[in-house]
Amino acid sequence: MDADRRTRIEDAKQRARRNFSSGFNCAECVAEALLGELASDLPSDAWKLSTGFGGGIGLYGDTCGVLAGAAMAVGAVHGRSDLPEAETRQDVLDASRRQLYTDPGLYRIFNQLPNWFRDRYGCTQCRELTARWHGDWLCREHALFCREIITEAAGFAAQLMLLTDQEVRTLQFGQTVEQTDPASPGATPA
Repeated sequence: MDADRRTRIEDAKQRARRNFSSGFNCAECVAEALLGELASDLPSDAWKLSTGFGGGIGLYGDTCGVLAGAAMAVGAVHGRSDLPEAETRQDVLDASRRQLYTDPGLYRIFNQLPNWFRDRYGCTQCRELTARWHGDWLCREHALFCREIITEAAGFAAQLMLLTDQEVRTLQFGQTVEQTDPASPGATPA
């Protein structure tokens, strides 16, 4: 990885970390930092789209807000800007499948996020990650734990955002819902 990429990744990580001390929620921390550092062509308040994802969507405890904010930011760079056009419905479906699964296979970049997160933290759900603080939600230990997740995930998502289209095409899928054998991560959906 070249020095410019490393600097940009580190800048995004530190901005996400500072955001946490400024009162942003987990999803906002990551989305604002990544969008501000790596997708500056968007309105400066685009991060507001991530507000509801804090605490696993409005404190519900599902998918960690950090992952949601990261996926939104990665989508700002690598998301689809055009839907496939074709004459028949089947041709549209086939073209869409190619876009998302095989060429360029955009799902493969987003798939990296939950697989990396699960491998690193053991799960992706806020309620599981934070179970030990359910009785003391706003304690210092919980805040420090979440700040570290925010910082590290922002760095990983920044790496993904800085990939070229060709580099994205080389990524392998990790675990997916389409796999018939969940013990075989890395299988690429057909």
